[in-house]
Amino acid sequence: MVNLILAESNELVRIGLRTVFKNAEVQVIGEASNEAELLSQIKSFNPDVVLIDYTSGNFSIDVIPKALSISDDVRFVAITPEQSGTTVVNALKSGVTSHIKKDCSITEIIDSVKETSKGKKFFCGQVLETIHDEGIDVEELSDSEFTCEPIVLSNREVEVITLIAEGFTNVEISEKLFLSKHTVNTHRKNIMNKLGVKNTAGIVMFAVKEKYTSPNKFLFSNEN
Repeated sequence: MVNLILAESNELVRIGLRTVFKNAEVQVIGEASNEAELLSQIKSFNPDVVLIDYTSGNFSIDVIPKALSISDDVRFVAITPEQSGTTVVNALKSGVTSHIKKDCSITEIIDSVKETSKGKKFFCGQVLETIHDEGIDVEELSDSEFTCEPIVLSNREVEVITLIAEGFTNVEISEKLFLSKHTVNTHRKNIMNKLGVKNTAGIVMFAVKEKYTSPNKFLFSNEN
């Protein structure tokens, strides 16, 4: 029997999820409507898995590392509306083990919790399609990359990210920043490694998410 906590601010959603697991060899031992309740219940109940929508009200992705500091045995399955591939990767780096969508099938929701409780990663088909479309391969992300450490970018890397997102080529970036093309290429590779992305699209998504540039300001470069 898998001991599960539901972390979701919407009571109606929690009721629905509780029903999903009623006859699934999964015991819902707690329900949290905010971060404080979740941290308290993890400390009191020692669950195997937490099923969390970190985008719902009263929650954020920052609660994951806080929870893991209380119990490094608990595993997290994120269940959210559609997210960008970069957001999914950042969730994994924060400590989420598996990621599914709220409109996934009941079977996928149940399987995600059961497989995660066994120490496996689980991604529904829709999430995999999203991250693959952005050039991200989950299998290439090693466990060592899934840390609670934030992404740390230098001022120069932020400049390069912004220019990439605005559609400038490596040659144009080198001219604007008075750098060699080789140096710009190196920055680009380092940036992709830090963000966990494999192409320009992933960099652009990150730049827009972090408000380095406006969604209506950039054009995709032909260079990947």
